[in-house]
Amino acid sequence: MTKEILEQLTNQEKVAKIKRNIGELSKSQRSVASVMQGFSALHTASTTTGALDAKTKELIALAIAVAAQTDGCIALHMHDAMEAGASRTEINDTLSVAILMGGNPSVMYATHVIEAMEQF
Repeated sequence: MTKEILEQLTNQEKVAKIKRNIGELSKSQRSVASVMQGFSALHTASTTTGALDAKTKELIALAIAVAAQTDGCIALHMHDAMEAGASRTEINDTLSVAILMGGNPSVMYATHVIEAMEQF
């Protein structure tokens, strides 16, 4: 999915499209399916509550998505952070850390989070 296509979608549409495409990727050729199975196991292990709860882990992932400038990850982790109970105040604090780590480009991508908050 190209960046231009993602930019034209609402965040709900981005999440649905990304999840659908990940499912298709997971069903593709054997080697890719094996990699996706491993990635799925990594995702599950990484997001399972341990010393940090799911909300905190999603906020960390959201900060990294902003600093790394990835719209698809912003949409997915914004959705999951809100589903895990993150408040606007917690999300805004998360953005301040993302901006610290990513500088001015992260400010631009932080605005994508604000848009996603409105849509979710």
